[in-house]
This record gives sequence, C-alpha cells and structure tokens, in this order.
Amino acid sequence: MQSDRIPRGLREAGGLLLDLIFPRRCPVCHEAAMPPYHICPACRARLPFIGTARCGKCGKPVPGTDRLCDDCRTRQHAFDRGLGLLLYDETMRSTMSYLKYRGRKEYGEALGELLAEYTADLAALWRPSVIVPVPLHPKKMNTRTYNQAAEIARPLARAFGIPMAETMLRRSSETLAMKNLDAVERFRNLEGAFEPGPGFVPARSVLLVDDIYTTGATMDAASLTLREAGIREIYFLTVCIGGGFMVQY
Repeated sequence: MQSDRIPRGLREAGGLLLDLIFPRRCPVCHEAAMPPYHICPACRARLPFIGTARCGKCGKPVPGTDRLCDDCRTRQHAFDRGLGLLLYDETMRSTMSYLKYRGRKEYGEALGELLAEYTADLAALWRPSVIVPVPLHPKKMNTRTYNQAAEIARPLARAFGIPMAETMLRRSSETLAMKNLDAVERFRNLEGAFEPGPGFVPARSVLLVDDIYTTGATMDAASLTLREAGIREIYFLTVCIGGGFMVQY
C-alpha cells in the first residue's frame, strides 16, 4: 500500500509504535529518546541556542550594535539571507560527527524537526518555492550512503509544506575536506564545485539547507550556481553556525 493513501493519523500512530519498540537515540547524549521526544528534554535544555543579536545577512552572532558580521561586511555573498539555529560548539561538533561520519542518519531527522520548529516564521517570510539540500559528490555519497543535508531538509519540507528538490543541484567536482582548509582555501576549493542537476526546476526562490555554516564558502558556491541558472531569491538554513569571523582579505 502506498504511504500517501494511509490516513495521516494512522501513519503517525505507526511511527509512535515503532519509536516505542525501537526508540531512536538522542543526537546529543546518544541514549534512547522515548517518544514524543527525539532530543531528550535534558539535552534540549543545554543546546547552544544563539541568544545575542545576529548578522542581518548570514545570521552569525554579533555585538548588539552591529547589523552585519565582519565576514559579511568584507565580502559580497551570493545568497540573500540565511540563518543557523545553534552555535557550532563542542557539543554540536560531536553531534555532527555522529551524523556525518558514524552512520547516525536518524539524527538528521531530529535536528531537522528542531530547525523547522524554530524557523517557521522565517520560512513564511521568505516564501521559498522549493527546498534544496546541498548535495554531496557521488563518490562521497557512495561511501556515506546518505546525504546529511537531505536528512535535515526532509522534515523542513514536511513541516513547511514546500517541495524538496534533492537533485536540483549536483556536486560536479570532488573537493578537499573543508575542515582541513583555511577560509581562503575553502573558497578556492569550491570554485566550480556545483552545477544544475537533473532535477533542476526554474523556481522563483530557493531555500538551501545544510548542516553547518562557517565561512559561507559552500553556500556561496551553491548560491552562485543557482543565480547563474536564473533563480532570483536564495536563502539558507543550517542546524549550526560558527561564531567566529574567518574570512580575511
């Protein structure tokens, strides 16, 4: 039976039953998180939500009197606006490591649900036509077997009622590991890294989704490809965002 023919209430009840029998693990403490929680309450209470003012362009924390962070004052971004929900601290480094490198695919759904909960107002303001997860290169996808950005994006699409176009962008070149590069090297590393994919649609506006925003190199490269393909408005959401200012010119 196709899932779209099953009443929503029955699907939700089935999901709760599965969670009771095979409880998912909390992405912070990695212990079983009993329904309805996918992040246990104690861990949720210590998540590094950003309580200070944010950059009006990329969403990084800034002093209260500043409208833009040092990065966004220094360089022109290809996207219109974006936001990362949580500060990328040691707790979130561990969580993202499990999601990306230790096979905890289900952590993407829990984090995507959290992101959707706190950014619904932004989604209503931006009104994106389509949600696009930042793609992995096919070689990395074959190794990892899933794209963590897509796992985060799927609950957003469901919560916002916006279609997800997983193949709208394609990673056309294999890049070096970003964590080993400085800010300038990251931008050079991503030049020409993306191209329109087989699922490209001529949308008015796009919401890019990824796990972490640091220098903005990945978002700029993906956004530039979309701009050149005719997309007029480009926004982004990420689970985490770096607090430092990394681009030096």
